[in-house]
Amino acid sequence: MTMTDDVLIAVEGGVGRLRLNRPKAIHALTRAMCATMTDALLAWQDDVAIRVVMIDHAEGRGFCAGGDIRLIAESAAGDNLAARDFFATEYRLNHLLFTYGKPVIAFMDGITMGGGVGIAQPARHRVATERTVYAMPETGIGLFPDVGGGWYLSRLPGRSGRYLAVTGARIDGADAIALGLATDYLPSDRLEEVKAAIIADPSDIGAVLARFAATPPDSHFSARLPDIDRLFASDRLEDIYAALRADRSDWAQAQLAALDTKSPQTMKVALRQLAQASRLTRFVDNMAMEYDLACRIIARPDIVEGVRALIVDKDNQPRWNPPTVEAVTDQLVDAIFAPLPEGERWTPLPQAAVEV
Repeated sequence: MTMTDDVLIAVEGGVGRLRLNRPKAIHALTRAMCATMTDALLAWQDDVAIRVVMIDHAEGRGFCAGGDIRLIAESAAGDNLAARDFFATEYRLNHLLFTYGKPVIAFMDGITMGGGVGIAQPARHRVATERTVYAMPETGIGLFPDVGGGWYLSRLPGRSGRYLAVTGARIDGADAIALGLATDYLPSDRLEEVKAAIIADPSDIGAVLARFAATPPDSHFSARLPDIDRLFASDRLEDIYAALRADRSDWAQAQLAALDTKSPQTMKVALRQLAQASRLTRFVDNMAMEYDLACRIIARPDIVEGVRALIVDKDNQPRWNPPTVEAVTDQLVDAIFAPLPEGERWTPLPQAAVEV
């Protein structure tokens, strides 16, 4: 069994607890953290004493800021093997949670981005608070919305998922409720009471959550849905740019400015990814597609450059390659979507439930 102090594993009453414990990195997931959680979930899968799995963070200002981006970029600058191993392990955890036979509750209190979305979104109960900051910001570092992002975002109302995928926009807890990304809205100062109540009686999580529920404020994002549906209507990035340029509103111009900071390559990848994911009927097939994409993307320069510009040097001046939307050809995107050779493709854990 893989063990790391970055995840605290405990059983309290009938609840198996997974507590992220890497506060200086806002609990960003390492491969060891993913493997540790996977091992615990597998151990609890057939344990009749475990009735519920609870995922939260031990301390700090966010649930989970994402994945181990530095490792991915360093590996991408070399032979890619460590990055491939990380993605394979993380995606197996995502799929295991998606197909898990016992109720899972995730507390998305504070920053919940990227890899954090990947472990929260499969949960049956997804708790947002007034502190929730939720995003899939991968196009800003030359990656794409992975960890199941293609599946979840493509199933959001209207064009909202496409908008979130290409812009990396942040939404709050009320927005997450309005979009169905969160199932419950609770005040952050009641969370420990809620967790204690679930541990005391894990037989009816829904009743506990209802007892502590708060009414979320109005969703600002929902008010923008007509604009999003109109301006992000196309799966062609060039069409989205044209629509935004033709719209003289301050909001449209702000979206243009945001898009101009993202990797043109991975914005186009994200749009095609969501279009393809929307037609899939099994999450396992989505994860296999995303693994192919991840392995292709890390063999190209944008991920190394994006991490350099935003995380290492922090100059916020990435030099994308290709540098413009127009320079990202259909042939390049086709090549990124080419499946890996059969022996290299991702597979789920054999112990995970089989989707039909």
